[in-house]
Amino acid sequence: MENNTKKITLSALFLAMGLLLPFLTGQIPQIGKMLSPMHIPILLCGFYCGWKHAGVVGFICPLMRSVLFGMPVLFPSAVGMAFELMTYGILSGILSKKLGKEKLWKIYVALIIAMLGGRIVWGIAQVVLLGLSGSAFTFQAFIAGAFVNAVPGIILHLILIPIIVKSIKAEQLN
Repeated sequence: MENNTKKITLSALFLAMGLLLPFLTGQIPQIGKMLSPMHIPILLCGFYCGWKHAGVVGFICPLMRSVLFGMPVLFPSAVGMAFELMTYGILSGILSKKLGKEKLWKIYVALIIAMLGGRIVWGIAQVVLLGLSGSAFTFQAFIAGAFVNAVPGIILHLILIPIIVKSIKAEQLN
């Protein structure tokens, strides 16, 4: 019971972070899109709360942020992001449990697979969502949105998340 209460509490904290972190870059939307600050707490939630909690937090965070603050725009952005972030949470949770967090390379493997999986799911969601609206989502748009324009955020996540995971893990051992 205590462990589940801790996971629920941490999940709420990560959800709050996901709602608030984008305000750091909100004045310049292009920077926010490049750095993807909402992704950070969802990935961390997977590492610390497991796939179930992180999947739920990842799915509701962009939708809740859209409803509360108007950004990201609900359709198709927030809906597509909901599937992307849900995938981040699920994959980072499953992989960190299977691989562990004691070695840095294992954190990177879990993180990279989660990020790739989330981006692929985002692309599939965009095809479906934009197809329903009569728009086309091209492969070039997928590559630009998922990788080229996201390089600063990818680098930020690859630097920041392993440092946080290792530092919190180190603190737990002391």
